[in-house]
Amino acid sequence: MLLTIYLAIVFCAAMALMLLSCVAFIQDNRFFSSAPKEAREVLVHREKELFYGARAIGWTLFILSVLMILGAGLISVWDGLRSGFTFRQFFVRFVLIFTIYKVCDMALVDNFLLLKFHFFQHYYPEAEHAMEGRKYGFNIKSQLLKLFVIFPAVSALAAWICSLF
Repeated sequence: MLLTIYLAIVFCAAMALMLLSCVAFIQDNRFFSSAPKEAREVLVHREKELFYGARAIGWTLFILSVLMILGAGLISVWDGLRSGFTFRQFFVRFVLIFTIYKVCDMALVDNFLLLKFHFFQHYYPEAEHAMEGRKYGFNIKSQLLKLFVIFPAVSALAAWICSLF
């Protein structure tokens, strides 16, 4: 159980690093598909880097975050196979990792980082008016759909595949 909590923290940190790399350094609008529609519509494409080498730093951080996510997934599967996990144990591990991530995403990233600290608006000031008046988070229906339907379904599928071995 302790390993599962640790892997969930690594997963959350990797997703936060990915957000930082995309928004602050890479600055490519294609990465902002989960942003509110009204904010995406006003974003200006950035041709010029924030500073020399910013995109290289961003892509390095992005690749590191992807490797962290893959590593957390591989370790969770490997440890479960090594420990002889059943379907239920795999399912609980995967759904717990996804749930901790989604709660962290909704509470910390959406609410504090984006709404309270205006992280996104600092790099994209043109989106400031599109995010005004929001009291909590973005795309709440999509977030809850992921939390209660998609992530449990993916966890069940992954647990079923892992339990075949």
